[in-house]
Order: sequence, then C-alpha cells, then structure tokens
Amino acid sequence: MATTPPLNVMPVAYQGGTAAVPDWLNKGDNAWQMISATLVGLQSVPGLVILYGSMVKKKWAVNSAFMALYAFAAVVICWVIWAYKMSFGDRLLPFWGKPGPALGQKFLVKEAILPETTQHHKDGEIETDVITPFYPMATMVWFQCMFAAITLILLAGSVLGRMNIKAWMMFVPLWLTFSYTVGAFSLWGGGFLFHWGVIDYSGGYVIHLSSGIAGLTAAYWVGPRSTNDRERFPPNNVLLMLAGAGLLWMGWTGFNGGDPYSANVDSSMAILNTNICAATSLLIWTWLDVIFFKKPSVIGAVQGMMTGLVCITPGAGLVQGWAAIVMGILSGSVPWLTMMIVHKKWALLQKIDDTLAVFHTHAVAGYLGGILTGFFAEPELCALFLPVTNSRGAVYGVSDGGVQVLKQVIGGAFVIGWNVVVTSMICVAIRLVIPLRLPEEELETGDDAVHGEEAYALWADGEKYDAKRHSVYADDTVHSHRSIGATQVV
Repeated sequence: MATTPPLNVMPVAYQGGTAAVPDWLNKGDNAWQMISATLVGLQSVPGLVILYGSMVKKKWAVNSAFMALYAFAAVVICWVIWAYKMSFGDRLLPFWGKPGPALGQKFLVKEAILPETTQHHKDGEIETDVITPFYPMATMVWFQCMFAAITLILLAGSVLGRMNIKAWMMFVPLWLTFSYTVGAFSLWGGGFLFHWGVIDYSGGYVIHLSSGIAGLTAAYWVGPRSTNDRERFPPNNVLLMLAGAGLLWMGWTGFNGGDPYSANVDSSMAILNTNICAATSLLIWTWLDVIFFKKPSVIGAVQGMMTGLVCITPGAGLVQGWAAIVMGILSGSVPWLTMMIVHKKWALLQKIDDTLAVFHTHAVAGYLGGILTGFFAEPELCALFLPVTNSRGAVYGVSDGGVQVLKQVIGGAFVIGWNVVVTSMICVAIRLVIPLRLPEEELETGDDAVHGEEAYALWADGEKYDAKRHSVYADDTVHSHRSIGATQVV
C-alpha cells in the first residue's frame, strides 16, 4: 500500500512556503496569467502570421508572414533587455520608465509588482495601493511582452507589399523603444495618464490606437505599393485567412481576460463582453455589405470581427453586456463608414496606402472604444479594477462621467500625437541609412525577389505562369466579377 513520503523528502517544487511555492503565490492566478499570455502569443504566431500570409496577394504571402514572425522574435529580445522596465519599471519621466534588463533570477522570481502604480489622493493619502499580483515577475514580463509583440505586428499590416524588409528590421526595435513603451507606461505602468484616470482596460489605446496611427504614418513615409498591386490585391487563400482570424478571435480571451492580472470575476466579465461585442460587430458589418453591395463579404466579416474585438478592449471588464452590444453595433458601422465612404472622399487617406486598412480597423475602432468606455463604464465594475475610486461613465452620472469622457478624448489625443511625431522621426532616420521602400523591380516580382522563396508551387519549378497553358489563375488575371471585399474596396 502506497504511503505519502515525509515532507522533508518531498521535492521542493511541491512544497508550500518554499522558494518554489512562496506564500504569496496563487497557483490559479499564475496558471491563468501564463495561459492568457500564451493565447495572446498565439494571436501573433501563428494567428497573424497566417492571416497576413493569406490575406495578401500571392506574390507577397511569404514576405507578409515573415514580417510578422520577425517582429515577434525581435520584440521578445528587446523587451527583456531594456523595454519591459521602460514600460512597467521605475519612473524616469511622467510618460516613461527607466530602461533596464529583466533577465536576472532575483528580479524574475520575486512577487510581481508595478512599482509606480500607487494611487494617491490630492492630500497625499493612499487611494489605491501598488499593483502586486500573486505570481512572479517572470509571468508579468512574459504576459506584457506578448502585448508589445502583437502591437508591432498589427502595425505591419499598413506597410505590407512594399516595405524594405531590412528597413523593417531596423524599425521594430526603434518603434518599440520610443513609441510603445511611452504608451504602455503612461496608461498602464503608472504614468501620468494612469494616475489621471484615463481608462484603457486592455489596450484600446496602448495597442490598437497606437498601431493604427503609427501604421498610417509609416505607410505615408514608406510610400505606396506598385500601381498594379494597388489596383488589384486579392487574398491568396480566403479559407486560410479565416483560420488566422479564428485564432485571433479566440486568442482575445487571453488578451482581455488576462488584464485584471487575476482569474477573478472581472476577468469573466471581460471575456463574455469581448465575444458579445465581436459577434455583434461582425453581423452589423456583414449586413451593411449586403445592404450596400448586395453580397456578404468574407473579408468584410473578418474586418467587422476585428473592429468589434478592438472596440471592446478599452472597456472589456468595465461595461455591462447590453453596453457591449451597443459598442458592437457602433464598431460594426462607424469603421465601416470611415473605410467605405470617408476613405474614398478624403484626399489624404486616398494618398496614403494602408494595405490592410489598419487605420480603420484599429485606430478608428480603438479610439471609438475608448470614448464609448467613457460613456458606459459601470461604477461597480470600475471599482473591481481601476485605481481611481468612484470612476464611472457618463451614463451613470453626467458630472463625473462627463469628465471621464473628456479624459478619454484627451488620452487618445496624446497617443495619436506621440505616434505621428515619433513614427515620422523613426522613418526619416531609417531612410537616411536604407530605403524604406523596395525597388520597383522587386515590387514587380515580390517574394521570390525579396526572399528567394514563394508560398505556393503551382506549376513546374522555375516555370513562369502562362495563361494559355495553366488552369490556375494568376494574381493579375482579369476576372469578369470583381471582388467586393473590404480590402479590395479600400
């Protein structure tokens, strides 16, 4: 008959009150936070790798997928060497933390803490104590790293199909350092917007507004795709695109569900609201496509899903279910309007070639979600998460709630302004060293010229496509029925 071994011979890994299982560790919270981080990571690799590689023209499939993969790897290394502490470490400036490595054992195994997040009343009394989740710093570092990585990958969607891959290799660490860390510290790490009470539950501003604005700005400086690509840019694999979109949607469970830093009630609310808003937004976008274009667009449905996920993000755990539906209705219609109507009438947007319409799906939807959070943030839910007590949306009090809406508008304006200026400076600096845009001959060929690789071997090795001999459509074959998908319309 088996007997339980004495405590002193049990492996330390299983003993409570030891270095392996300290008294402050909550195994449930730690497990959920690592799962959430993994879900967010899967949104990028393989989620956005697949989505980008299949949503673009066939000749850019490899390049687009690789830009996402490269950004993920580069961010991980930069994050642990200097960028984590710039985002969540000790204060250097009101909007920036001090750089430093997050690699040492003593730092990573201690209880997680965001040292600048203690909230004080005007008289100096503590309003809300410092954020100290019940898991180690290593978990916090990795969780936040996944958010930084996906931001760069989302930004890449604006410059696919023409940006010099070597310029992109330079752009990633520079933008992470001088743009992402500022937004993260200001809104999440204990910076001035955090303490002022601007609400960004899970990245509507830090991730989506910043990537959309920076993507549009970078697209301006990089320049447009080739004329042929701008005129016709069909997805090379719609079914695979849906697989990538599915990973993105399901991964949002960790994206929004992990941001309370605990497996608690607020986490559950965030997950449910996320799915409610995304589903509503997808349906609204699809209905609008049917009403105005007579056909439901699969690409449009993916765009609607995306805008719903983005819009709910700044208030995921802070609004009620009915508000998530309202936000879904607006996220499925307002970005649709800006993409399908405003984009075609605004000369500036026509001039800038935003390949996957990241400005509309992330910047517009993210800012919209932030402002709507200022209206719909429910006081009791706010008390479960926010450091500023008595926070509420305008629906629950015109006076205090009106101030919250104003804070949301100003907080978003700061993120927009910073990203326009800093992204422009980075692009100008890079082009002094290397061209931002690929040469015309490489733009004509695509993946084979840039990487020496192609996504699909559809005919004999080394053989050129011949419309008279091959039954497979080429990217530039003229078809009688033009796709009405959102990407093509833009």
